[in-house]
Amino acid sequence: MNFRVVSALICCGLALAQKKPVEEAWDLLAAGKREQAVRVLREITKVNANDADARLLLGSVLAEDGNRAESIPLLQDAVRLRPNSAEAHHALGEALHSFGERKASRAEFATAVKLDPGFGQAQADLGSALFDAGELAVAAEHLDRAIQIFGRSGDAAYPRYLRAKIYSERGENEKAAADLSQAVALRPDFAEAWSDLGQTCKLRMDDAGALAAFQRAVMLSPDDGVAQTRLGAEYLSQGKAHEAVPHLQEATRLNPENQTALYSLQSALRDDGRIAEAQEVKERLVELLRKRDRASENALRAIQLNNQGAALEKDGKLGEALEKYQSALALAPEHVGIRTNVAAALLRLGKWKEGIAELRESLRREPDNPALQTALKDALSKTPAKRE
Repeated sequence: MNFRVVSALICCGLALAQKKPVEEAWDLLAAGKREQAVRVLREITKVNANDADARLLLGSVLAEDGNRAESIPLLQDAVRLRPNSAEAHHALGEALHSFGERKASRAEFATAVKLDPGFGQAQADLGSALFDAGELAVAAEHLDRAIQIFGRSGDAAYPRYLRAKIYSERGENEKAAADLSQAVALRPDFAEAWSDLGQTCKLRMDDAGALAAFQRAVMLSPDDGVAQTRLGAEYLSQGKAHEAVPHLQEATRLNPENQTALYSLQSALRDDGRIAEAQEVKERLVELLRKRDRASENALRAIQLNNQGAALEKDGKLGEALEKYQSALALAPEHVGIRTNVAAALLRLGKWKEGIAELRESLRREPDNPALQTALKDALSKTPAKRE
């Protein structure tokens, strides 16, 4: 699901017809004069606090530019001014999704669909959000509705692509192949759909179809490491080791830690008589596996240190607990739970600046976490003014 400002522009089209300043901004955007359009829209929002169209359009443009701080409040204002507008809720959902706020975006898509069940893009985006959340059965319902609404238009390609993934999860390969075939027919440049079609053909024992689909995927998206890996592996499985090598080499260049590509490349080089190169790749593969083993060991050790910290904190030994938490975090910096424990210990020790910084970092990594949102708000409200 890609965030597209054009959807927000189209959504507010009817209202724009009666608002010449906003219409001017529309024309500037269409002419590629983005900065001028933003200036016009900013001026409108300053003069008229109740102009939902200007807020909707400006918020969408700024969100596409990656400006969360300004875009989300503007789109929330548009929703406040037009609570029954499916288009406004959808635009806010798209913006939230673009900033990784999945739970909040899904709620906006759900509201948009409730307000207007015939809004195809909202149905598609809600289906996609539910798919990402692993709620496949409910996702399928919304994707099917989007497909029905879009009909034979190119907009139906992505919902069909996702619908095929759900069929594949259920082992319904014939249905998956049918939807993927429709997706690439509607959008012949849809590289990911071609790649998945190749996988489906392979499961259906259609080697020729698989190879053709993988070739098309790589032609359309040569920087897609998955597509390169799949094509190389297919050449190898068909006894064409020499043809497999360049694709597998490209896959490992794109992702040096692609274990599947490294393993296949080693086999392809060996089958192609390039023994020394195959041995070199084997050594890279062995080192990668060692690295992953070390990462697993670090993760396990981090959990142990975190648990020791929790036990010390329970005994009232907060300073010692903080040391354990910080040691654990050094081993597992991506672990939000451990980072939150560090933050809580810092705050309890009166180290407000450091504690709040860790809470903010935790929330940056998990922006939809309501417990973290509440904890940060609470910490900020209790921070001594002189430390703020």
